[in-house]
Amino acid sequence: MGSLGFIATGAAQAAIEAHVPALVADRVASRIAAKDPSVWVESARAEAEVRLGWVDAMTTSLPLVPQILALRDELRAEGVDRIVLAGMGGSSLAPEVICATNDVELVVCDSTDPEMVAGVLTDRLATTALVVSSKSGSTVETDSQRRVFEQAFNDAGLDAPSRIIVVTDPGSPMDEASRKAGYRAVFNADPTVGGRYSALTAFGLVPSGLAGVDIEAFLAEAEATIEFLAEDDEDNIALALGAAIAGTLPLRDKLIFADEGSGLAGFADWAEQLIAESTGKQETGLLPVVVEDGAPETSGAPDYLQVRLVADTGLLTDADVDVDAASVALSGTLGAQMLLWEYATVIAGRLLGIDPFDQPDVEAAKVAARSLLDSTPEPVQAQLSEGAIEVRASAGLLEGVDTLAGALAALLAALPSNGYLSVQAYLDRHADGQLEALRPVLAAATGRPVTFGWGPRFLHSTGQFHKGGPRVGAYLQVSADSAMDLSIPTRPFTFGELIAAQASGDAVVLADLGRPVLRLHLRDKEAGLAQLDQLIRDLAQA
Repeated sequence: MGSLGFIATGAAQAAIEAHVPALVADRVASRIAAKDPSVWVESARAEAEVRLGWVDAMTTSLPLVPQILALRDELRAEGVDRIVLAGMGGSSLAPEVICATNDVELVVCDSTDPEMVAGVLTDRLATTALVVSSKSGSTVETDSQRRVFEQAFNDAGLDAPSRIIVVTDPGSPMDEASRKAGYRAVFNADPTVGGRYSALTAFGLVPSGLAGVDIEAFLAEAEATIEFLAEDDEDNIALALGAAIAGTLPLRDKLIFADEGSGLAGFADWAEQLIAESTGKQETGLLPVVVEDGAPETSGAPDYLQVRLVADTGLLTDADVDVDAASVALSGTLGAQMLLWEYATVIAGRLLGIDPFDQPDVEAAKVAARSLLDSTPEPVQAQLSEGAIEVRASAGLLEGVDTLAGALAALLAALPSNGYLSVQAYLDRHADGQLEALRPVLAAATGRPVTFGWGPRFLHSTGQFHKGGPRVGAYLQVSADSAMDLSIPTRPFTFGELIAAQASGDAVVLADLGRPVLRLHLRDKEAGLAQLDQLIRDLAQA
């Protein structure tokens, strides 16, 4: 099937045999390609009617290519060769993967952490152009990043409008405002494509093309597979993958993503937001868990499905494939894989009986954060403090607990046998990346899957699953006092205040759903990170 390879074993293969014949008989693949909203449950059809532009985006996006390349050449002729992307969720994850896979530098600013924003802001500003990507045009993180960059350009004596490029839906608030402001270029994306399905649209292409990726070749990778993905045939890999991830019985709803040399840098992070946000609703859904080589989760469990991203399935030997394991292995070029997973995800939505295009619970955390910013609430008192770490928790979690180790143990004890732990780090992912090393340690200690997300970017991806999916999660938030803060021009709050409100707001929403939430706030970040590292490693050895 073009450049794609696929192998399924165990329960995944059984699911394919159980569901693919019916998917073929119902002409699901060709109906998706024809943008037929009746593929999904009745309640999903109104949304599907206006969200299927991604199926032919590799064709409809082609006219953008010469425009993007011409702008890249103009910028480079002016000495501007550093591209910074301000975007969240699908607007940032797709171009990040596209550029990393092609070994092209793209600086992604997808945080409200003041230290991270300041670090991006102060590096090579004189040779920087900013791409601002927001489908709605009202995303608070992206708007804040645009404001601070525009001021920085002006303060440095640079012509700010000539350094700002915008990607947004036609008619969005940002579309009109950007044209009025005279920004260098405004690219309108297809409004019939949701953010997480937008890799092959202007949202994926503009920042990647400006940074230096051969975006015409990227589109061609997807184009080479569309004929096969749209076929009503039992050999259609999209039907097989959709059935494998959503049709096991009982449902193996933890998808353990391991990259075994695929060459697609960061692909699992992109797939994570696509799948989690598309399926995590109505207390059902599929939770991608991105793991490292040899991670505890690869040992298997009754609710795990192993997803192996490999260089070439054709090179896997019998020794590489455990025919009894519940697993799928995939290979292929980046454009082909992205289109495959988009197809498979909406097919999974059909099998799960949900709408794969909406995100009904994402707004809840935004509203809670906005409420905190608009008011001056009484600060929530720490329930205990030890060393550099203050502890706050959802109601009842710390009853009878008076130590930091006891607080963490109480959170892990609240994990159900089919549950998962979500670590949510509201820190600088560029400078504090060592925190991710604790993910497998926690997985080994709990015997359950552990996801790791940087706040607030995960709110635009897995955040939907945490609030709309099965209520079996436990949540460990890590936040910190910053050594500095950064004001947001013409806004009554700073980046430090914004990220604090986002962490608190999400914790409130999760706690209101009855889920255990433990927040560890580092009053001194460096000392607190060292203390947290030791705490978790001691717990794992206990």
